[in-house]
Amino acid sequence: MPTSGTQIRLTGVTKDYGLAVPAVDDVSLTIEPGEFMTLLGPSGSGKTTTLNLIAGFETLTSGTIEFNSADVSSLPPHKRNLGMLFQNYALFPHMTVAQNVAYPLRERKLPKAEIARKVAEVLELVQLTGRDGHHPSQLSGGQQQRVALARAIVFDPNALLLDEPLGALDRNLRGALQAEIHRIHQEVGTTFVFVTHDQEEAMNLSDRIALFNNGRIEQVGTPEALYQRPETLFTARFLGDSNVFEPSKTADGTIVWENCVWATEPGTVSDLTKAGTRAALVVRPEDVHIAADGDVAPTGANAVAATIRDIEYMGAYRTAVLSLGQSGTVGRARLGALESGLTVGQSVTAWWHVGRQRLVAV
Repeated sequence: MPTSGTQIRLTGVTKDYGLAVPAVDDVSLTIEPGEFMTLLGPSGSGKTTTLNLIAGFETLTSGTIEFNSADVSSLPPHKRNLGMLFQNYALFPHMTVAQNVAYPLRERKLPKAEIARKVAEVLELVQLTGRDGHHPSQLSGGQQQRVALARAIVFDPNALLLDEPLGALDRNLRGALQAEIHRIHQEVGTTFVFVTHDQEEAMNLSDRIALFNNGRIEQVGTPEALYQRPETLFTARFLGDSNVFEPSKTADGTIVWENCVWATEPGTVSDLTKAGTRAALVVRPEDVHIAADGDVAPTGANAVAATIRDIEYMGAYRTAVLSLGQSGTVGRARLGALESGLTVGQSVTAWWHVGRQRLVAV
């Protein structure tokens, strides 16, 4: 991870518009210098409002925002020295590429020679050398977004804030621009704060992800931590598919799952229930195996009877859609692209290794 850039610290940040629930509700988060932090969540979860509070476009109801330990909560946007990249490129159509990129430098009244040097350097960084005399209308959508990115970083901002910048691009172009954004982040070393509702985009780009839900942060961590070790059912379901099982108790107090006594991490279920929190067990589809035609699950694995409801062809793999246990809960198991021999309506056993499951709070 880069070590330059600005540390951004949010403490008790709240934005209340007077509705039933605050748009941002007591959010505390530290973004380290040079970190690529993604604010991820569904529409209305508070991620964009949080970005606007960092930028100074919205005023705080309460809490503080600090850049390198200096309180900037009351500073207007133009005094925070932040670069911004939006979904709509916001380029000046009457200006050339070079003039668009130079605009923030001219506003800061830098010498012409220095402006020319910085513009040339940043156009090389975003791989647009030779396009400096073109107008935005002469460029593709991806090229226009590169110009907007160049303009956002040319003046060496404290941090770059990116609000759904790839939302207007098609899937293939999004992938190419993701790679460019990742490369540029590594080269410039400044702090990036990225807003998206796209889970794959967040997983691909981020050093860490702050997952938002109803104005609060549900969980913060690396992409791998959020996917492999979700702490709540919301996190498990928002980041990828999950097979979800809820516990019940027998007359003697034994905790069972789909009428099965399954191995779980020692004390975890009781710890959650003692705290008054409902628990659920989640297993990712790629960790679920299917035993059919008399095969049995390995010793020590957890298993449940299942019926195949459908088989979906996804190109690189197939997905078996399952009806799980006595409850008939819909679940999924990932199969190899060439794996065959299973049919719709077939009774099978779904099993997984205990170390690949996760107990979460509901």
